[in-house]
Amino acid sequence: MEYPVRPGPGHIEFVHRSWPADSEQLAVIRRELGGWLAPLALTEEETADVVLAVDEAAANAVRHAYGPDEAGVVELTLWTESETLCIEVVDHGSWRPPADRSRESGRGIPLMSHMSESVLIHFDDRGSRVLLRHRIPSLEGGRSSERGSEEA
Repeated sequence: MEYPVRPGPGHIEFVHRSWPADSEQLAVIRRELGGWLAPLALTEEETADVVLAVDEAAANAVRHAYGPDEAGVVELTLWTESETLCIEVVDHGSWRPPADRSRESGRGIPLMSHMSESVLIHFDDRGSRVLLRHRIPSLEGGRSSERGSEEA
């Protein structure tokens, strides 16, 4: 279920949604997230960075939180605070190594850290929470005046 509350351009007050913890849902999460980010007027590169970081957190939840015969969910909540986009990705499972250890494995957290201003990870017996924070430019400041100078 989706609960978007948007107070105006450049801000997202609150969006929350959950999906089955299934790798096929990752594309759905990326697509929906891209739509939710639209009010922020991010550049394509900024949007791609946010989507990639969230995709890594969600993929980790899908791969590590639940066993092969265990149903679970991945929850995503996002909101803005001043000029910061906050995104929380939550699962309710218990961390476990993936069944198939590929060479790509183990790169998710460093990638999230590179794409985000900050990454906080908390896990306990209730599951894992990943909080990603991204700096966003204000619509009144920085980017609009930069665009104006590019056009001049």
